[in-house]
Amino acid sequence: MAELKCTVENCMYNNSNYCCKGDIMVGGMRACTCDDTCCESFREEKEGRARNATEHPSKVISIDCEAVKCVYNTNYKCYADHVDIKGCGADDCRETACATFKER
Repeated sequence: MAELKCTVENCMYNNSNYCCKGDIMVGGMRACTCDDTCCESFREEKEGRARNATEHPSKVISIDCEAVKCVYNTNYKCYADHVDIKGCGADDCRETACATFKER
């Protein structure tokens, strides 16, 4: 499990730059750069849709990862000590990225 910081403030799971979801999936099977990755768990907070208020944000989270070319990926799990997810103002998961990605 990694310490996760998420700056995607309009995600319904984001609470003070921490995730309330419990686990996330980073996509990017063919990723060669961080911009080729995305947080597939991203869900845009929209007017009328309730923010995930039943869960508490967590600093440490389980991260499944499809970015097999990343040095932190072992058997589709992220083993980085710290992970940053970026995507300020994202409307779609493809507008987010794992800023920690580092190609092997």
